[in-house]
Amino acid sequence: HRKPRPSSLPLELLPSARPPLAPLSLPPPPPVPPRRESHSVISLQALGKETNFNVNVVSLGVAKLVDISRGQTCFHSVLPQFRFPLQQVWVCEFCGSDNSVNGGVASACVGQRAGVRSDDLYLPPTSDDDYQNLENTLVIFCVDISGSMSVTTEVRPKNAEVVYGGSSAHISRLEGIQDALQRALASMLQQAPHRRVALVTFNDEVVIYGDGTGSPLSLREWALLDYDHIWQQAASYGVPHCVAETYGQLVQRVKEEHGATALGPAALASVAMASRYPGSKVILCTDGRANIGLGDLEQSPPLSSLVIISIMSFKGTDCRLADIGRLADATGGRVNIVSIGTVATEIQSVSVDNVLATSLTLTLMAPEGVYFPFEDENNHKLVREIGNVTKGLEITFEFAVKPDFREGKSSLPFQLQLSFKTRDQQRVTRIITERRPVTTSRLNTAVLGVHCAQLCASLTMEGRVREARKQLKAKLRPIQKDESIYGNWMEAMTTICDDISTEPQDRNDPSTLISRLVFLQILPDEAAEVVYHMRRASSNGYAQVQKNKPTKKDFGEAT
Repeated sequence: HRKPRPSSLPLELLPSARPPLAPLSLPPPPPVPPRRESHSVISLQALGKETNFNVNVVSLGVAKLVDISRGQTCFHSVLPQFRFPLQQVWVCEFCGSDNSVNGGVASACVGQRAGVRSDDLYLPPTSDDDYQNLENTLVIFCVDISGSMSVTTEVRPKNAEVVYGGSSAHISRLEGIQDALQRALASMLQQAPHRRVALVTFNDEVVIYGDGTGSPLSLREWALLDYDHIWQQAASYGVPHCVAETYGQLVQRVKEEHGATALGPAALASVAMASRYPGSKVILCTDGRANIGLGDLEQSPPLSSLVIISIMSFKGTDCRLADIGRLADATGGRVNIVSIGTVATEIQSVSVDNVLATSLTLTLMAPEGVYFPFEDENNHKLVREIGNVTKGLEITFEFAVKPDFREGKSSLPFQLQLSFKTRDQQRVTRIITERRPVTTSRLNTAVLGVHCAQLCASLTMEGRVREARKQLKAKLRPIQKDESIYGNWMEAMTTICDDISTEPQDRNDPSTLISRLVFLQILPDEAAEVVYHMRRASSNGYAQVQKNKPTKKDFGEAT
């Protein structure tokens, strides 16, 4: 029985002082940051002559989902925002083209441009076939049970008292995972009994247990080499029941460890199962790099915009985290290195249902003369496929202005177009247009700090370490003026950049691609974890960086 389509989604999905899907947050004038204004907004003159760096940044923060009940049905393409009408001809602020429109559209555009900001929602016609019950989303635990998971770690009395009866004990990684899964399932049983959970294990074969109530499906030998076969078998496996009905069976399904590591086929099978239900999660727990079947990730699982993949590896192991972490990075998941003592907490944390929307495509329009220097398309229109949207996501873009366009500009218009699906698969288009004043005297270090962390991490993962170091050096001084956590992000990135000596120079050079693959192999797991955290830096996410601030000795030698 299917629940009726709700008229709108819950409004308060994340406590925040920031507006839902906040409009463009530009350095001039700075928004009120989550700290004292005197420490977050500084004068450019105070920096002296060394201000030859770009501080033009657009920041988009996601706090909660907008109420779509106020949206209007749209049967036509969305028009851009226009300047004043002249004889029913509108001049586009972003491309300068003349557009002939009828009187009705002209009146609508006059209303939209009455102020300096407009915010509109458009809902295309839908059918009941598009609707998805929110309780259908899956959480799939994909667990490594290979031989290396038998390695033990001494659990000190403080931790052992809670988990293992009070005495010091040597606990294997697999035992730690078993305990962590049992805790996560118990938490779901209590807080979200209708969530659906499935289990996949892998060693030298992949076993799909689903919800534990049916016969398991095993993939071994030649099947581990057949990409299409794995996808078809996993995608057609039975739909799990809710955890309230399957809790007992699931906690019994992790077997004794043995064999090699078929990580690639297991990840592929898990994503195939989860892809049937947008907003589902795959949590991959492993302690070793893939060494069997598709496990070398020559064919990565399709990075579906509907599934969130998180990676958990164990401290002191070599999982080539920089490589497999790409799965999490591309789908909005997390990359974490855990220990026996922290794995339970981390698994429960990533299991939380924090998905706001899926299939997000973001388009940012600026006027002619403005461009985005670190994007592939060097023009005034930027399109980025974001995919999954989780609570707390913050996206930044750096823009620059061509010299011949700077004179006489007191303000600049920007338009943000967001096309996404809600959790119940309602397609929504949101159009935010805002005109922001130009300033030459102040900058917002809160916005600049988040952007610099994200940018330098992205450049580092591309192997462009020299460019990352250059950006760090340019932007570090104004951030250090602010006695805040943003300096910690920069310190972490500086440590990583200084520790890595191999870097390709031209990302358009075919030889660069080979060098980048080599780079992903030489980057230590501890450094890769920090870089992936920086890629998803946000104004509210600095605690993790402070807690795990790296030093050179943590990384070892990368040569």
